[in-house]
Amino acid sequence: MTWADFWALIATLNGEATQANCRHLAAELSRRSVSDIMGFAERHAEALYRLDQEKFGCLPVVDLTARFGSPFPQSADVFLYARCAVVAAGQAVWESVFFDAAKFAPYTSSEHDGEWLLYVPDMAYELATGEEWNRSTRYCFESFSNRDGWPHLRD
Repeated sequence: MTWADFWALIATLNGEATQANCRHLAAELSRRSVSDIMGFAERHAEALYRLDQEKFGCLPVVDLTARFGSPFPQSADVFLYARCAVVAAGQAVWESVFFDAAKFAPYTSSEHDGEWLLYVPDMAYELATGEEWNRSTRYCFESFSNRDGWPHLRD
């Protein structure tokens, strides 16, 4: 799947990875070939992997504070869901955060939880084949897996 095809599918989310939007995207994707579903999963994993960087992961959660008003750090899960929300917001937003990390910050808010986007490839595969998918992708999208994005975590 090309990046253009991936972003065109993401555009059907209208900027938000709600459950309803993601189910609609999964249904749309399931009408394509299994190869396209796999290609979508690959592009999605790569988009998340590229966002897996310290400059984004160390931003505090926008709408929370810790004791005594100090910034509340993102957990690994919050960071993953924030990255999903950035992808769901579309290509222009995704590209813009690389030039200005502050543009990532609003997506750490609970208002922008993108968790449902994680399940789209699996839902699409199951709709298309009737089987569960035990998938793996070239890029790991889990938080802190991009060693280049977290230089101080390198061995």
